[in-house]
Amino acid sequence: MASTLSGDGRAGIDAALVRRLIAAQFPQWSDLPVTPVEVDGWDNRTYRLGEDMTVRLPTAAGYAPAVAKENRWLPVLAPRLPVPVPPIVARGAPGEGYPFDWSIRRWLEGEVARPERIDDMRDFAVSVAEFILALQRVDASDGPAAGAHSFYRGAPLAHYDDDTRRALSALAGRVDVDRAAAVWAAALRASWRGRPVWFHGDIAANNLLIRDGGLAAVIDFGTSGVGDPACDLVISWTMLSGESRDVFRRTVRQDEPTWARARGWALWKALIMLAQHIDTAPDEAAAHRHVLDQVLDDHDRFG
Repeated sequence: MASTLSGDGRAGIDAALVRRLIAAQFPQWSDLPVTPVEVDGWDNRTYRLGEDMTVRLPTAAGYAPAVAKENRWLPVLAPRLPVPVPPIVARGAPGEGYPFDWSIRRWLEGEVARPERIDDMRDFAVSVAEFILALQRVDASDGPAAGAHSFYRGAPLAHYDDDTRRALSALAGRVDVDRAAAVWAAALRASWRGRPVWFHGDIAANNLLIRDGGLAAVIDFGTSGVGDPACDLVISWTMLSGESRDVFRRTVRQDEPTWARARGWALWKALIMLAQHIDTAPDEAAAHRHVLDQVLDDHDRFG
């Protein structure tokens, strides 16, 4: 899950700790500089190690299982995908007071996806859709079934029913809760009956790298797994709009029940974040309200 949090030391992890871990477990790299990345994540802290590598450390026990998952599956996925994903270089173990497994990856060049860095949003939408389709084509028979390790991305939306209904109650009178409840009900009815496929779980701007104006890499597979791919369509409302949204929808070729569930995923996140920030962080609340409005309009159009 991406974030723009900065500042060394979050979750008890800082550059000094990373340097100690490197010195103890990978002394061949102990002379390389360790610096926080500009755009960090919530689930993990990431540091640049020299020029060519990154160190990725889970921030809490709930995020730790993703390390083994990514170590196991990223090398399998990588040759089957149209753009690079993080190459695993080494696998770290608990130590120096840090309690979880961690990893070292090869640095991937690019900047996080922002509209001003993208030459053509339609081409970008096609590239993202083609990535999703390529991921779905990878053999999923032995992959990790959606569950706690993916924070239930790829699992039935009903897991988040209580959260969603609490948010609707909290936002009564401040958003159109009747329309939102209708979107949620439609998403729950559109139960997934397809074969399990690979999903990324967090197709979002900070996990999509741009280089030379186009999609260059996809990072952060911490919420990936095998199951229902609807969660990977949320970018339709969080980043795309107008023509780019339409071309994404055409290219990614998902059925209408999958789109209904995708609206449910986007609605759940927008509602819980809006309920959290509506009185304390107006700019952030406005961004989530915008997503909510887009989802409601999309339901009116297609639902």
